[in-house]
Amino acid sequence: MAIEKKTIRLLILEDSQNEAERLVSLFRNAGHATRVHRLTSSEDLAETLQQTWDLLICAPSSEQLDPSEAISAIRRQAKDIPVVQLVDGNDSESITEALLFGAQDALPQGEDERLVLVAKRELANLEERRARRAAEVALREAEKRCQLLLESSVDAITYVHDGMHIYANRAYLELFGYEDGEELEGMPMIDLIASADQGAFKDFLKNYQSAEGNAELNCQGVRADGSSFPAQMSFSPATYDGEPCIQVVIRAETSNAELEEKLREISSQDLVTGLFNRSHFLELMDGAAERAVSTGQPSTLAYIRVDRYASLQGEIGLAGIDLLLTDLAGLLRAHFPADTQLARFGDDVFSALLPGQTPEQCQASLAALLKKVEGHLFDVSGRTAQTTLSVGVAGLSEKTAKAQEVVERAHRCADELTNGNAIKLFNPADELAAAASRGNLLAMVQQALENNSFRLLFQPIISLRGDANEHYEVLLRLLSPQGEEVPPMEFLAAAKDAGLGEKIDRWVILNSIKLLADHRTKGHNTRLFVHLSSASLQDQTLLPWLSVALKAARLPSDALVFQFSEPDAIAYLKQAKALTQGLAELHCKVALSQFGCALNPFNTLKHLHVDFVKIDGSFSQDLGNADNQEALKTLLSSLHAQAKLTIVPFVESASVLATLWQAGVNFIQGYYLQGPSQSMDYDFSAGDE
Repeated sequence: MAIEKKTIRLLILEDSQNEAERLVSLFRNAGHATRVHRLTSSEDLAETLQQTWDLLICAPSSEQLDPSEAISAIRRQAKDIPVVQLVDGNDSESITEALLFGAQDALPQGEDERLVLVAKRELANLEERRARRAAEVALREAEKRCQLLLESSVDAITYVHDGMHIYANRAYLELFGYEDGEELEGMPMIDLIASADQGAFKDFLKNYQSAEGNAELNCQGVRADGSSFPAQMSFSPATYDGEPCIQVVIRAETSNAELEEKLREISSQDLVTGLFNRSHFLELMDGAAERAVSTGQPSTLAYIRVDRYASLQGEIGLAGIDLLLTDLAGLLRAHFPADTQLARFGDDVFSALLPGQTPEQCQASLAALLKKVEGHLFDVSGRTAQTTLSVGVAGLSEKTAKAQEVVERAHRCADELTNGNAIKLFNPADELAAAASRGNLLAMVQQALENNSFRLLFQPIISLRGDANEHYEVLLRLLSPQGEEVPPMEFLAAAKDAGLGEKIDRWVILNSIKLLADHRTKGHNTRLFVHLSSASLQDQTLLPWLSVALKAARLPSDALVFQFSEPDAIAYLKQAKALTQGLAELHCKVALSQFGCALNPFNTLKHLHVDFVKIDGSFSQDLGNADNQEALKTLLSSLHAQAKLTIVPFVESASVLATLWQAGVNFIQGYYLQGPSQSMDYDFSAGDE
């Protein structure tokens, strides 16, 4: 399944091609599509900056182009390209110097996990800045259009702050007989009101300022020449030049006032049923959503579909269906409370907005409506017709961001009632399933946690030294609603960003314990390697919870090996140290994975109580090369001197086995031996023959 991700346009200032490739692989391994350019000179930089880029990562130094020169060029050209400067070691002076020079962040070279997190933060900030600039441009365009509309409006419009004019359009000036807007600036609006109405106007304005929404006032206006005229004033809250104020629209009372009111009423009505039309109802929904968020007042939307509409239309004709709908509209009016706002939302759909009620509170009333309509005999030009309703129900609450989402939820609920004559209330769990089916990674993870639908796979870790235990690594897998496997890097990254890493780890631990306890009852002396995320390293409640879980399963503590990565251990060394000490007290084993790529990997080991060390997969690549063999042997020799049991993963061919044996590796793992499987069925005795 394709998961859409924005491609990152990445600049790298790094003399070493291999190191640049490694940096790129960090982003690709984290699930980010990346387009990259490696800077090689000042001329290359000048040409490259003609294009749009998202991020620049600078090595501590470069013979081809000094990082400070690159940052200066970006600032000189006013390019919005965040810069992350890598420094040698954790030198605070170098970090401060880089920040002063203009880098968005600076961090020690080799802290890959932190680099990816910093890069993600800066990319998110960049997107926010770009979105803000786009919004500012759109706002300026909207303000220009609003100003043009104000100037060309036939209605007299003014903006008033603290009772004083701050703006008046041409129609307003003409209505009151003034030539220039400057004549009104700073003039109290009350001066344009007849003296007999000034007291009422002052009281109205005082009360309105403490209220919200639209209001109207009828009074006598006074022109510049002293003549007066009857005026209908509409007041509404507004902002002008960023300042809160009141917008006043004045319409001179004419004989057409009644006609205008009628036209306004017709524009919001459905001509067949007399109920509100769709566009006006959506405006009412927006208002209800705003009230729900600002005041906490709930409302409920009932999406009411007429069952068998097409066949009914075929039976009684277009004129007949209009009569039926008119009759049904009357029935709805009579059934719902007076404050319910009703609309004909579509050809075969009515909608009802019930203020102050939750969906659960409306359920009994809607059930009564179904029975009423089911038993009703509609008279259509002497013929009798019957129908039923399908009602989808969704609520507006303080969490409602958009009214349109509520409409879509109620619509989906009604669509799911395939047999008709029923009610379905929106259930957030259903929304989760719908979002998951649309490819939302976080929804898939949440659904898997709720439904216990993750899969565990087991890959054997095989001893080259005759260990009597059977070892498997536990791997987590997630299937999309379409049955396709989601790449682990993608869904685990989404889970981590949403703060679900700890929850997933506990799910894996519990299910691993259950499966292992069952497997060991069959006579197998099996250990499982279980991953812990950075969230679990920081979770102080993990150890007491784990103690209870192991006792409940009646498993020996050393049957589980808890594994976390070197980058996580470096990022959270203090927490990792405390966790490994606690696991040792519980007699659990600990493994450190992805080992050997830090600047000083053995410094990390000094602080941790570790039993197994899994070498980073890069060390098992291209072992036909003598230099690579030597690097691996040196690393293994140092680990064995510290009495660590070593594991080499990604063993993909028989040719490397002899090298690994000679190097003294304790355990090997890879697709050449066996890939991940749903069962623990590897024949560990085969290697002893």
